[in-house]
Amino acid sequence: MKFTWFNLMPWPHLPEDFTEKYRSVWVDIPNSLFDPVKGNKVYNEYLDLLEYAEEVGFDGIGVNEHHANAYGLMPSPNIMAAALSRRASKAALVVLGNSLGLYNPPIRTAEEFAMLDCISGGRLVAGFPVGSSMDVNYVYGDIPAFSRERYREAHDLIKRAWAADEPFAFNGKFNKLRYVNCWPKPVQNPPPIHIPGGGSIETYDFCLENDYSYSYLSFSGYKRGKTLLQGYWDRAVEMDKDLSPYRGGFAQIVAVADTDKEAEELYGPHMDYFFNRCLHVHPGFADAPGYRTIKTIAAGVLSQMQPANLRTAASLSWGDLVDRGYVIAGSPETVREQMEDMIKGLHVGNVFTIMHVGDMPNWKCRQSTKLFGEKVLPHLRNIWPDHADDNRFWISPMEDRQAPGPIGGVEAAE
Repeated sequence: MKFTWFNLMPWPHLPEDFTEKYRSVWVDIPNSLFDPVKGNKVYNEYLDLLEYAEEVGFDGIGVNEHHANAYGLMPSPNIMAAALSRRASKAALVVLGNSLGLYNPPIRTAEEFAMLDCISGGRLVAGFPVGSSMDVNYVYGDIPAFSRERYREAHDLIKRAWAADEPFAFNGKFNKLRYVNCWPKPVQNPPPIHIPGGGSIETYDFCLENDYSYSYLSFSGYKRGKTLLQGYWDRAVEMDKDLSPYRGGFAQIVAVADTDKEAEELYGPHMDYFFNRCLHVHPGFADAPGYRTIKTIAAGVLSQMQPANLRTAASLSWGDLVDRGYVIAGSPETVREQMEDMIKGLHVGNVFTIMHVGDMPNWKCRQSTKLFGEKVLPHLRNIWPDHADDNRFWISPMEDRQAPGPIGGVEAAE
């Protein structure tokens, strides 16, 4: 099993009356609600938490890309990964990821991912999401009907740029470049590629055709996610692909305390903040017409940001959130049992634990992370013994990696 400590980096200072006064946490939220002075503390505490996750045994530390929102403060996950790449020296840098179609030209992603892989000595997991409709269509203005076509072309350009040893011309529909010349190149060529998805049927085929790992990022929890992931595994069988669990991943909110009762007392208010304020998305922004394909709609798969889904989550009590699998929470033993049920039920080898939620303070998140790392994670390591040697979907770092030198150079070391 591979466990990534995944941080959405939400803004923890939304007012109590946020949902009454503002129509959406995404796209048109006034940036007057962001305080740069508080932002200095928030960003650095989030980076501290990611580094701490490596200390307690997580395999990867994860970041992602979103725009114009208080749900996740990372318009550039590459900046976050670069900040983590030196002090966090062992864990994979899981960037889930760069929304490829938003980069003009996409060669920028090839270059920056290559830089991260070189700095870290081959520890990059490259995420290639299409991106949410809020980000791609409403904030960055991409035409929904072209989003996936633009994404495919960007993907092809990046992969070719990493592989080529000489400059080449690229004459695509959206990108026309006389000289494509990726300096630097990644240590892993290519790095393992994970595709985060929200349920598009086409993404299944894209991952299976390219041997990428499909990662379902859901806030509805593992019990509701089972049907969608089963569709992915059914498609793998149809395409005559092996069923290695490392072809799949799932994001799950997790909170660990000494007892089940203490978990509710410690983390309940922060779950309420997350599901009510951080997921308060205006229905008109959730799914631009043309963004979701006819094939996906026909299969009955809709965005998890649909109003009905969000209203349901926002109205659930702590007990309902846990019982329905939206949140895995409780004592280490309770969480271990629920995690094992999730992993086996979804048949996944990659788990992205969301342990910082909403306005959770640093100390609570550290406590939960420490308990998971020390008392839960070791018991889940060997769930898939028959696939222990499958390293196709994870990093292959250099053995002799350059460590950060002392400040001041050789003189300081002496």
